[in-house]
Amino acid sequence: MRRFLRPGHDPVRERLKRDLFQFNKTVEHGFPHQPSALGYSSFLRLMAIGTRSGAIKLYGAPGVEFMGLHEENNTVMQIHFIPDQCQLVTLLDDNSLHLWSLKQHSGASELREEHRFTLKGPPGSPPSATQITAVLPHSSREVLYLGTESGNIFVVELPSFKVLEDRTITSEAVLQWVPEDYCSRRSCELVEALREHPKNPDQILIGYSRGLIVLWDLQNSKVTHQFLGSEQLENLYWQRDGSKFISCHYDGSYTQWPVSSDNRQPEPLENLVPYGPFPCKAISKIYWQTTKNGLPYIIFQGGMPRASYGDRHSISVVHGSQQTAFDFTSRVIDFFIIFSSEPSAEFDDPSAMVVLAEEELVVIDLKTAGWPAVHPPYLASLHCSAITCSHHVSNIPLKLWERIISAGSKQNIHYSSMPWPIDGGTNIAPDPPQRDLLLTGHEDGTVRFWDASGVCLHLLYKLSTVKVFLTDADPNDNMNTQGEDEWPPLRKVGTFDPYSDDPRLGIQKIYLCKYSGYLAVAGTAGQVLVMELNDEDAEHIVDHAEADLLQDQEGYRWKGHEKLKTRDGPVQFEAGFQPFVLVQCQPPAVVTSLALHSEWKLVAFGTSHGFGLFDHQQKRLVFVKCTLHPSDQLALEGPLSRVKSLKKSLRQSFRRIRRSRVSSRKRRGGSGNASEVQEANAKFDQDTLQEMELAPVQRKIEARSAEDSFTGFVRTLYFADTFLRDSSRHCPSLWAGTNGGTVYAFCLRVPPAERRMDEPVRAEQAKEIQLMHRAPVVGILVLDGRSAPLPEPLEVAHDLSKSPDMQGSHQLLVVSEEQFKVFTLPKVSSKLKLKLTALEGCRVRKVMVANFGSCRTDDYSENDLAVLTNLGDIQIISLPFLKLQIRYPCIRKEDVSGIASCVFTKYGQGFYLISPSEFERFSLSTKWLVEPRCIVDMPEVTSNNHVHNKSDMENTARKSSLGDYGEDERKSGRLMEHALLNDEKVLKEIQSTLEGSR
Repeated sequence: MRRFLRPGHDPVRERLKRDLFQFNKTVEHGFPHQPSALGYSSFLRLMAIGTRSGAIKLYGAPGVEFMGLHEENNTVMQIHFIPDQCQLVTLLDDNSLHLWSLKQHSGASELREEHRFTLKGPPGSPPSATQITAVLPHSSREVLYLGTESGNIFVVELPSFKVLEDRTITSEAVLQWVPEDYCSRRSCELVEALREHPKNPDQILIGYSRGLIVLWDLQNSKVTHQFLGSEQLENLYWQRDGSKFISCHYDGSYTQWPVSSDNRQPEPLENLVPYGPFPCKAISKIYWQTTKNGLPYIIFQGGMPRASYGDRHSISVVHGSQQTAFDFTSRVIDFFIIFSSEPSAEFDDPSAMVVLAEEELVVIDLKTAGWPAVHPPYLASLHCSAITCSHHVSNIPLKLWERIISAGSKQNIHYSSMPWPIDGGTNIAPDPPQRDLLLTGHEDGTVRFWDASGVCLHLLYKLSTVKVFLTDADPNDNMNTQGEDEWPPLRKVGTFDPYSDDPRLGIQKIYLCKYSGYLAVAGTAGQVLVMELNDEDAEHIVDHAEADLLQDQEGYRWKGHEKLKTRDGPVQFEAGFQPFVLVQCQPPAVVTSLALHSEWKLVAFGTSHGFGLFDHQQKRLVFVKCTLHPSDQLALEGPLSRVKSLKKSLRQSFRRIRRSRVSSRKRRGGSGNASEVQEANAKFDQDTLQEMELAPVQRKIEARSAEDSFTGFVRTLYFADTFLRDSSRHCPSLWAGTNGGTVYAFCLRVPPAERRMDEPVRAEQAKEIQLMHRAPVVGILVLDGRSAPLPEPLEVAHDLSKSPDMQGSHQLLVVSEEQFKVFTLPKVSSKLKLKLTALEGCRVRKVMVANFGSCRTDDYSENDLAVLTNLGDIQIISLPFLKLQIRYPCIRKEDVSGIASCVFTKYGQGFYLISPSEFERFSLSTKWLVEPRCIVDMPEVTSNNHVHNKSDMENTARKSSLGDYGEDERKSGRLMEHALLNDEKVLKEIQSTLEGSR
């Protein structure tokens, strides 16, 4: 009975746990998954991106980020900022409108949803009558104009979303002013575009899909100008002075129209098909930007010849004789131009083009010759090639950090040097306490180094392993190479390239030593590369070695892919990490585990067939160990082989079903006796039970058969300097854990530094532990005499850690998928264990030692185990007593890829993929918390058309005082006020009156 009992809560420990542990999802790194809409406020200098899942994200200066989520989880179709306000409106695909505001709370700004609204038509009307197609927030900041599929334009009051029915602009009212012969040929159909006159807020330009464009007078409710287009309309754009506007069309043409007081029905000034004369794709959006030198920038999306370039996603920029069609690798969602927004400015003078494509954000510098791309500080396209693995390194030394940045800056010479143009808001988060790196391995054989210190995940450096191997791709190929006379003048932009030359190049494991600068990467075809950091370009031969993991086995035949062919002779490498030795595993199976000890100059690697140890200083193989079980036939088929044994998999499935039925019958059969025993003991120990708490019943861990597949799969490798042979002498050792619950321990003899190149490293197997339940071993750890984890290689030498206690007895912690077990060393006798309470089938997926500091004092910190299970829960377990401290739900259990991608950090944070392009960052620590904290202040309005900030209270008072008047009085009052507020004398009188009243 005693084993079912545990001591009651310790209030001191409970208080300490609150000071140590706290779960927060803090920020999402990377590029939003499935973006669907883009918006920009030149007033706030903020950009907004909406997604198909209903998320909305705002970005400004680096570190300024906001996120909101619509409850409906519908696709965001359009985003519009309210002029000169910290507000924006979103339109979803369910035809609902949502008003969001940036409001200050606790010293920082937050994005909040204020109101929601769905436009409804009269009873019996079809859905198209109110299906919104165009949204125009008016510069008065009081109303929205909503164009619909029916051709009607509804007016909605802000912020209440009240429909002002008497101000609706119906298609019938518009057609009264259009010639009858034109009306008979084409109806209004849906409203395609709404644009406010840049100089007269009482006029709006209305564009209908069939080609009709009218200039509507809001004051007199009439058409002042009509533009009778003959092609299907896509979009409209006003020129800065309001004397002309541009319309773009479905046939790939754009038209320039004059607006003058003496001609109510003008003819077009110019109609041009930029990439004609053959049929072209639609131009869906266009800008006409004026400049000081007189030559405008004409920027438009689409318009490519259908037959030859119909599959291209392009945006063309034309400036005088210079013309470039930027070719994107994924579909363009939307784009905008950053230009001078000062009302007093005479010209637009565009500075940058911001393009939201389906898989990345691209910014083009329009000020610099050649129009280069700008390196983004956030919204990185993490999935430019699919992520295959991740590795986090905390607290990078400054020297290594600077060398990595230097290598990366040499790669970025083709980027523009202009400052990031989207710079709204202020980042008020404290500076990161340390420099952290997140390394991602990719399917195309690259490793990317990301600055993960703060809110912005910024690319520092990209390493490619492709140069070592011979692939089908020609390194001299250049997708951007094009002759001078090529037409259209396409230029490839962006980094998204999901296609790999060879899937065998994929990176599966990464290990970086931050003290020595050694890096080991391992791939899909059994390749293990050891690299060192070089600040200069270099050309050298990469040494090759082969590790035959099946050397003593007979009758095995590898059915998977072949190894990668390597280049002969010297290879030219860029500055950065350069490989100096390649270890090729045979068979060339996926490398499943990797460990590097930079002090001993050793690298260990494991596959589904076994593991090996390589001395990268002497460049010789120390030993290999085959872990294959005679029944492990599936381990010989390889991940890329389609040859699967159907009989084998069926047989295993039936075995698992049979075992689960037997175990369930046993549990049901023994339940009555157990309850009687519990009842009797409860009566006997009633006083004890009042003070003690029943522990959760731990299920009996089901033993697995040795015939289960992949038992030889090496899951973990670990170097340790510990007591392996006897308690008087410690020695270097290598530990390996397999999928079949076996732990191998090897004693290593590493020669001293003065004889390191003369004498070989020797290894001898000292221990072999077989866990009774045969669950896969996912982690191995040695604790020193103070029950602290052993420090990293070279950590003590750099005075960044205490020397391990070699006087007391060491302990070995083996973490399997189903339990944690502590053994004494060197005898390897069981001391303590914790079984997972796995009533729901809970299994360990990831485990790491993390250091947790108290938020109250800098004097206390402790090491605990951070554990992620297959249910998506995170558990924190104390060391060395294996007590469960706290449990947090983190990832949905259905999100298998998210759980598989999770990586913990040394100080209680973590990352996991919530989509192929986004990492969710979370924190388990109260002390280490990286999250956006920023503020957006309302800039002062400088436009002559609007009231300054200090007049907002007057505006509110005015509206309430007009509450008893009719709508006509309100309308005329607004127009009269607009005229008065443009008079400087009146403004001064109002200001002096207000100051006097104060």
